[in-house]
Amino acid sequence: MKNKLMLSVTFVVLILSFNVLYLKGQALLDLETGAVGTGYNDVRIPGNQGTLFSLKDDLISKTEFFYRIRASYTIKSRHTLSLLYAPLTTVSTGNVSNDIIFEGVTFPANTDLTGTYKFNSYRLTYRYEIVLKPRFEFGLGFTAKIRDAKIALASAGLESEKTNVGFVPIINFKMLWKPYEKFGILLEGDALAAPQGRAEDVLVAATYRVSDRLGLKAGYRILEGGADNDEVYSFALFNYASIGLFIYL
Repeated sequence: MKNKLMLSVTFVVLILSFNVLYLKGQALLDLETGAVGTGYNDVRIPGNQGTLFSLKDDLISKTEFFYRIRASYTIKSRHTLSLLYAPLTTVSTGNVSNDIIFEGVTFPANTDLTGTYKFNSYRLTYRYEIVLKPRFEFGLGFTAKIRDAKIALASAGLESEKTNVGFVPIINFKMLWKPYEKFGILLEGDALAAPQGRAEDVLVAATYRVSDRLGLKAGYRILEGGADNDEVYSFALFNYASIGLFIYL
């Protein structure tokens, strides 16, 4: 928790520093929270020898609290740089009627198990606003994403885990339609598919501008993706009920 707090503070300090250097720009702090539930979470590790099982159906996952922090800085209305911290951890419990081979360890049938799925995301994004009108905005960009992932399985006497830290390039997009001056419909996210796997993180939300300094949002976010290779087979989908604040600095 201390490290997470320090990272959040660092984001804010960076944006405030940008605001000093570029007086014509606009800094934004985007805070998001709510509940996240598992749609599916299928795992086989190693990908070519392990046992396929579900952290959603074979083991039962809980609905979790989540939060995300994004700090952005827009220069001359069209060029936006942002930093995102998006942690995610879910826990599943239960037992299955067959043995599970997971990352070199065999968990016997009918054993009480605890599965942990972690997928923390750190992203640096640049986006250019292609269309910038009073009622409609559309932008495209690029996200450099660092994933800090872990899948772990444990019982009373056994435990094993698979960790991975890696870089993923993703396409970023944002579309905002404002039928009224203060009210808008927002679609934004990061997404990319390749032979090695896929990743999508997309939000659709209603927005409301309370004042020059404050905005609100509420909507639905989907996080989905995974990889299939000899080392790991893992595909998961998460559904977010999201609310948030825009703080204009």
